[in-house]
Amino acid sequence: MNNYTDISLCSKALLKIGASTISSYTDGTAEAEVAANLYPLIRDGMISSYPWSFATAQMTLPRLAEQPLADYKYAYQLPHDLLRIVSAGIGTRGRGIEYRVKENTLHTNAEKVNLTYIYQPGENNFPPFFCDALVAKLAAEFCLPLTESTTRAEFLEKVAEDELNRARLIDSQQATPRKFEDFTLVEARQ
Repeated sequence: MNNYTDISLCSKALLKIGASTISSYTDGTAEAEVAANLYPLIRDGMISSYPWSFATAQMTLPRLAEQPLADYKYAYQLPHDLLRIVSAGIGTRGRGIEYRVKENTLHTNAEKVNLTYIYQPGENNFPPFFCDALVAKLAAEFCLPLTESTTRAEFLEKVAEDELNRARLIDSQQATPRKFEDFTLVEARQ
C-alpha cells in the first residue's frame, strides 16, 4: 500500500514540466484544469492497455434472466468496474469460450462464465513502477497545453514510452510465464 493519490500523481507530472503543483482540481489554475480534464482518460487508457497484475480480477459472472435476441443462448452481467476483458472461460479455466460483448453484457452459449478482466483500482494500489510510467505519460500529455512546446512534448512522450516498457517488463516478471498450449510448429516436428 502506498500514499499515491490522483492529485499527487498529477502534481509530480506538473513538476516534471516546470509547472506549479495543484492541491485539488478546483484550484482555478490552468494546471488544475488540464489535470482534471486529462488525468482520468490517461489513467484508464494506461490501465486498460495492458493486463497489469495489480488491475486484473476474476469473477464468475451472474447470468441474466433475459436471453440474447440472436446468436447466443445466455447473457451475463459484466462487472461495473470493468475497463477491458482479458478472457472468459468455464470450469477451472479462465479462457477459451466464444463470446460477444453487447452493451454491458457478455453473450455466450456457456452455462457458466469465469471472467478475467481489467478494472480501475484506486491510486493507492498502484505499484511504484506503474506510478513512474503514469507520471511520465501525464507529463508528456500536460506539456503541450501548459508550455506550448512541441519539441519538449515529443521528448517527454519518448520518455513515457520507455517508462511504460519498463513497467510492463517489471509487471510481467510477477508470474510464472505461460507455456505454449497450442503451437502447430512444435506438433508438426513430433
